[in-house]
Amino acid sequence: MQVKELGHIVLYVSDVDRSARFYGDVLGWQRLEPPENTTFGRIPVALFSSGRTHHELLLIEVGPDAEPVPRRRHLGLYHFGLKVGDTDDELREARARCLDQGVRIVGMSDHTVTHSLYIEDPDGNEIELYIDVPGVDWTLTNVMSPIKALAL
Repeated sequence: MQVKELGHIVLYVSDVDRSARFYGDVLGWQRLEPPENTTFGRIPVALFSSGRTHHELLLIEVGPDAEPVPRRRHLGLYHFGLKVGDTDDELREARARCLDQGVRIVGMSDHTVTHSLYIEDPDGNEIELYIDVPGVDWTLTNVMSPIKALAL
């Protein structure tokens, strides 16, 4: 077997409406309507796509009493990356939108091959918003280069 691509991400969220507003209104993903005969039954869900596939993100509501996302070093998901354009201007626009919407920004990094902005969703899941740096060779040496601070 060989994995061909990452197909989708599924996140448990405390409030599906709040998270759907974040992923749809702030990040600009297109919300999809699930079929009426969904296997999720009465569990609130939200599906999103950038148009690349049938869905790339599924949110499943687990309620406000669910365990929060662990902080600091822990096993499991650290973050997931979303490409938001091809230029630093587009990354600046993403940063401005996040600031305007009160989104928590937790970091900005120059990874040589990408420029990245790190944010948190309403439940504390970390998301990397990035652009690929034009003209940079994606060699393993460049990918593993030391991370530098990014000034946008």
